Amino acid sequence: MKRWTAVCVLVLACMLFGCSRYEPSAEIERSAAGIEAAGSTQAEDGTQEEADGEEESTAAAAASGSSQENGGSENSEGQETEAEEPITISTYPPRNPVKVKGIYVSAYVAGTEDRMDSIIEQVDATELNAVVIDVKDDQGRITFAMDSPTVNEIGAVQPFIGDMPALIAKLKEHGIYPIARVVAFRDPYLAEQKPEWSLHTADGSIYRDSQGLAWVNPYRREVWDYLIEVAKKAGEIGFKEVQFDYIRFTVDRTMKDVVFDEADTQGRDKTQAITEFITYAYEELASEGLFVSADVFGTIIGSQEDAASVGQDYGEMAEHLDYLCPMIYPSHYGPGNFGIEYPDTQPYDTVYQALRGSKDVLAARADDAPQAVVRPWLQDFTASYLDTYIEYGDEQVRQQIQAVYDVGYDEWILWDAGVSYHYGGLLDPEAAAQEEAQIAAEREAALRALEGAGTAEPEDAASAGETAAAPENLTPAE
Repeated sequence: MKRWTAVCVLVLACMLFGCSRYEPSAEIERSAAGIEAAGSTQAEDGTQEEADGEEESTAAAAASGSSQENGGSENSEGQETEAEEPITISTYPPRNPVKVKGIYVSAYVAGTEDRMDSIIEQVDATELNAVVIDVKDDQGRITFAMDSPTVNEIGAVQPFIGDMPALIAKLKEHGIYPIARVVAFRDPYLAEQKPEWSLHTADGSIYRDSQGLAWVNPYRREVWDYLIEVAKKAGEIGFKEVQFDYIRFTVDRTMKDVVFDEADTQGRDKTQAITEFITYAYEELASEGLFVSADVFGTIIGSQEDAASVGQDYGEMAEHLDYLCPMIYPSHYGPGNFGIEYPDTQPYDTVYQALRGSKDVLAARADDAPQAVVRPWLQDFTASYLDTYIEYGDEQVRQQIQAVYDVGYDEWILWDAGVSYHYGGLLDPEAAAQEEAQIAAEREAALRALEGAGTAEPEDAASAGETAAAPENLTPAE
């Protein structure tokens, strides 16, 4: 009986608070390595194809940081020896995790001062505290002046944002957490400039998808290093987190024409290639003090076929990232998904069911496996291209956010390709703080009730993790 009680408590704790790859705040203070993300391209249907933390890095990272802070180590005789200086682009301050409530901002909008100032005013007036900004966009262009070897070699800069340091300084002044969006393997510019790094067809020509866009080869280490190069420079200029998008293989029907060289694949399948890349990226960037996140298809959570097709294994990826950002837009789910006739018309139910799937997948992982914080992308656009859809506004945005909390997660980012958000669906800072305190109290009470019962069935543990809807006095910001 005691063992069953302990298991139930563990499962509920994971549901309520999220299984994290991070250690308690005491470890944060001891860590010396770390730190405190977007021109967007729309898919043919008018939505983003892929736009897709609560605490601190692992104890091992903290121990490593402590060693670096001391500047050396002791030999077997207790004598201090000089540590080798690691090769880094620069040194960053300790990582300080932020519980993100964010929005995507395209590079064009970020570089338009009056529009960006208006967005900052809205962030100040609401519960928002973060922005995801294009650093490397869907066309493969670097969106601000960047002095970096490969960037300079291929002339990748297209400076939509004229003064990135000034923008970062302004965001810092307003307490806004900056996330760098780095589009990974859909990179038509790099593929054309470095054809040897691109995907190829049987006749040796550069592969292009149905939109005529070339992709780079996710198996190539040179591509990985270029992405790390860009990411580190984003950190150097002041971004606190790098969020990789299009971190996958294309799902275009023309993908069947691609021929892979065994010299590149080395016996690895797509999933192994993507998992190896994020592992490599995490090691390179976390050691520089950057948080690392990745956008993934929402459908991979419950479909092994989809996961294998794009190379994204939800559970595996969660072990090698700080944040995992599933795109769970209701409009992206077909009729009948989750037993919902038209998912786009039921935003709360769709987001809730998608994230329950996330909980189930991650709860099945080994208890001692590291696990990223789940921070979903939510829909703030109207999918008028669907046969059956609804208009999305303040109410639909709030319903999705509520679903996130009811499943037991705490973070979210809104996506609208046009960067035109329904701020009326968001709370003001004071109301948001009140809501957060209420949710925490409800979760704690549910956990204590389960501990006291000791005989809860699994389905009881699941239902106990749901939080109540926001009280009427928690009104959205005007």
